[in-house]
Amino acid sequence: MITIFQPGKIVFGEGSIEQFVQDYLQKNLRKLFIVTIPSLRDHLSIALEKLKENNVELYFSDSIKGEPSFCDFEKILEEAKTFGADSVAGIGGGSVLDVAKLLAVQVKGSQTITDIIGINKITERSTYMVCIPTTSGTGSEMSPNAIFLDENGNKTGVISPFLVPDGSYIDPALTISVPPSITAATGIDALSHCLEAYTNKFAHPVIDMYALEGIRLVGKYLKRAYQNGNDIEARSQVALGSMYGGICLGPVNTAAVHALAYPLGADYHLSHGLSIALLLPRVMQFNLAFAPERFAQVAIALGAAPGCCATETGAKGIIIIRELIRECGLPGSLKEIGVDCETIGKMAVDAMKVQRLLKNNIRPITEKDAAAIYRAAYESI
Repeated sequence: MITIFQPGKIVFGEGSIEQFVQDYLQKNLRKLFIVTIPSLRDHLSIALEKLKENNVELYFSDSIKGEPSFCDFEKILEEAKTFGADSVAGIGGGSVLDVAKLLAVQVKGSQTITDIIGINKITERSTYMVCIPTTSGTGSEMSPNAIFLDENGNKTGVISPFLVPDGSYIDPALTISVPPSITAATGIDALSHCLEAYTNKFAHPVIDMYALEGIRLVGKYLKRAYQNGNDIEARSQVALGSMYGGICLGPVNTAAVHALAYPLGADYHLSHGLSIALLLPRVMQFNLAFAPERFAQVAIALGAAPGCCATETGAKGIIIIRELIRECGLPGSLKEIGVDCETIGKMAVDAMKVQRLLKNNIRPITEKDAAAIYRAAYESI
């Protein structure tokens, strides 16, 4: 059995933000709180001008600079309450979208943050909320997940159907200004969502369709989007692959790659996408023998020719992933980005705390296994 929660409305393609404006004006809402980033303020002021012309009051909050903490969130929540928001829009990357999603729950909600941390702890949401991504990676615009840093700097999940947006508007044109390094890292993150869902202990045929197509699209077009940010075809296909990855997150979710990536973000403040890129091929190698047929299909989706057996074909997929990471200019080892090998033991201990994701891994993983994967990632691919 599988349960899939999706946004009430999904609009994909150039000009989607214009469709959002038209849809919003049908809602009889008057105070839109927008979580975004400073670089988008001028563009959004123009794109949303029609809302102001129709007496919709806009409030822009652009204080999110990286992965958000619950402390960051509380400050923005106070802004939204003071403004009297009757609706929320997240327009930006995954961190911005996660904040907007939780904001819509909390701005009129009675539960505390402590009440809702974890899985299915949220009891209600009455505030209209949409997500408009400007990067192609997290898939947050499609998922019931929001990730925050707790008081110790550890990533903590809030997961609930109430976090699925009322509307998701994916406009590839909004990703054109994203720098190459971020395009690459977020693209690998999108690829990993699809890949980890397809090779998951709880993989499901309904999600397999999205996962394999997402793998194919990102694998084929990410390098082009990285090399030429104005390539709208490549941007569109990567954005579509990212959207498919977001669909995978709710019903199946990720596994060991993401679990092992969390300590890198907490201890070394690496971007999430870069952490994923450093670990993805190593975890694939670790899992290959436990699901060779699945990894063979991943390799074929990435463009590999079938080998003499599933294991050989699956290994070709790992090679393609490694080459894609290199060709997109991302670092190839933990050593290269300054990780101290003496901290591997601590990171392995911390990774084992992320059982929410580790339980999904096709191969059981121990603390010793986690340390071995980190050591493999310490050397260049």
